[in-house]
Amino acid sequence: MKPQHLLAAATLVLATTAFAAGDPHDHAHAHTPLHGGVVVEVKDMDYELVAKPTVIQLHLRDHGKAADLSKATAKLTLLSGTDKQEIELKPAGDKLEATGSFKVGPGTKAVAVVTVAGKPATARFTLK
Repeated sequence: MKPQHLLAAATLVLATTAFAAGDPHDHAHAHTPLHGGVVVEVKDMDYELVAKPTVIQLHLRDHGKAADLSKATAKLTLLSGTDKQEIELKPAGDKLEATGSFKVGPGTKAVAVVTVAGKPATARFTLK
């Protein structure tokens, strides 16, 4: 076997092993949207972004249960083509929310920086 092929095979084996070992929790909960949005997981927390032209909502679930957002803060950046819009989301019951006029549609990218209980996290979304 040529050295290049041996290196490629070894890299594939190591990458597969790392991928299999990289997720220590059992995924007993589903990562499906409950509010019609797009879901991503960051640090064992599900972030569901619901983006409409007049309202943006961010729902957080910790292992399937709604997170306490009463003291949470969030900033969302929407990127749609060459347009960039920065939005501050405020606690609104069981979600973070902002109202206004937003350029959202399929392919829009969103980056949320959320702080819950003093711990910041960044979630990235692509709208469908």
